[in-house]
Amino acid sequence: MHADTRTGPGHVVVIGGGIAGLAAAHRLLNGGARVTVLEASDRLGGKLLPGSVAGARVDLGAESMLARRPEAVALAHEVGLADRLRPPNTVGASIWTRGALRPMPKGHVMGVPADAAALSGVLSDEGLRRIEHERDLPRTEVGDDVAVGAFVAERLGREVVDRLVEPLLGGVYAGDAYRISMRSAVPQLFEAARTHASLTEAVREIQAKAARGQKPDQPAAPVFMGIEGGIGQLPLAVAESVRARGGEIVTGAPVTELRRVTGAAAGGERQEGWRVVTGGRTLVADAVVMAVPAGAAAALLGAEAPAAAAELAAVEYASMALITLAYRRDEAALPEGSGFLVPPVDGRTIKASTFASQKWGWIAEANPGTVVLRTSVGRYGETEILGREDADLVDVSRHDLREATGLTAQPLETRVTRWDDGLPQYPVGHHARVARIRAHVAKVPGLAVCGAAYDGVGIPACVASANAAVDRLRGDDRLTHALTAHPVQSLHGGAGE
Repeated sequence: MHADTRTGPGHVVVIGGGIAGLAAAHRLLNGGARVTVLEASDRLGGKLLPGSVAGARVDLGAESMLARRPEAVALAHEVGLADRLRPPNTVGASIWTRGALRPMPKGHVMGVPADAAALSGVLSDEGLRRIEHERDLPRTEVGDDVAVGAFVAERLGREVVDRLVEPLLGGVYAGDAYRISMRSAVPQLFEAARTHASLTEAVREIQAKAARGQKPDQPAAPVFMGIEGGIGQLPLAVAESVRARGGEIVTGAPVTELRRVTGAAAGGERQEGWRVVTGGRTLVADAVVMAVPAGAAAALLGAEAPAAAAELAAVEYASMALITLAYRRDEAALPEGSGFLVPPVDGRTIKASTFASQKWGWIAEANPGTVVLRTSVGRYGETEILGREDADLVDVSRHDLREATGLTAQPLETRVTRWDDGLPQYPVGHHARVARIRAHVAKVPGLAVCGAAYDGVGIPACVASANAAVDRLRGDDRLTHALTAHPVQSLHGGAGE
């Protein structure tokens, strides 16, 4: 083992080469730091993974990013992807419930409607009447936080949650709506619910505020954005930019030890920094950005930030799998739209399907004879389905697709991509846990944390978290305070995951 002696001022080690770690490295270089990124696996990008099926380039992980937040789109522009940004070809999705594919309702916020009519066709007549009854209910206090499912069910009835809120939230978090924090997962709804006696009134205010922000003479801006060739191109482009500007990125480099060190500088004053051990190499850095999942961060911070490590160790994750299937176009007639969601209450195995060739024009244009779609399986607490062999996951996906769409053709090729512990869970009180983690971390000089475990699971949230972490190292906590007050809501991309 040897010591890396290139320890000039402003050397920052970023642990983790997912989109949060790469975004942090990019921002650090903008500020003049010297950067080393250490990624334990043999590839970069985390949950953003480009791949192919039957010769078609596709995403095998996240497939889109929220475009109404500036962070991810801005990063794409900065790394030269502006001319490859693409909105979905279609945003019309369906919900497979009560035995049929039904158009996804409009006029709701994460499944919570402004009025009963918005959910007509998806809910039963009894469920629609229950929504109308909300105006007669006394006010329900949300307190410091509340579970989305529990609060909405109390106000509007369980059917709204089970048939719409649950599949929408499940597509984002692979979680349980009756456990998920409204403050962290649907912050705009939480804030509105704090000031309105009626939940439907709160939704109407959110919609009115959005309408006021839309200029009448301009078309609505896309809610989501993809990248030609797949959203998995984003981390690769960020990594290329980091390397081009002198940043070092090392894959296959798990960090095995992280310790604070104190030594004497040339002028005799005491100098503090970090010793980072990975394989046969020891680096000395002025600061460290932890951009890894909560469990990995907890393991590395146990010695230097034990209170933060204990909080991080308590963050739970859900696992899921994506099944990507390619068909001959003349054998695979699909319903219109971008795909469909599946409420767990209907007892199906898949939780969603994305018609990728219909959703993303660049897939269809590059592969005119092929239809690509994908399904997702797995939610928080589900172990049986994820324990099945890949071939079984393909079979159950084809079964459910046949039931939903009539698709009976034999696929040309299939790919199963497993994301074990892929999605952090945001239970009630998550915002308070994140605040405690950051408070503990702030007591340790030259340390910051970022990633999906904190302020939102989507790509803009991860980039925003990275930006806040880098600024905090510079003594600027404004972005951190903004994220604490207003987490980045992670919306559902129409259908899929």
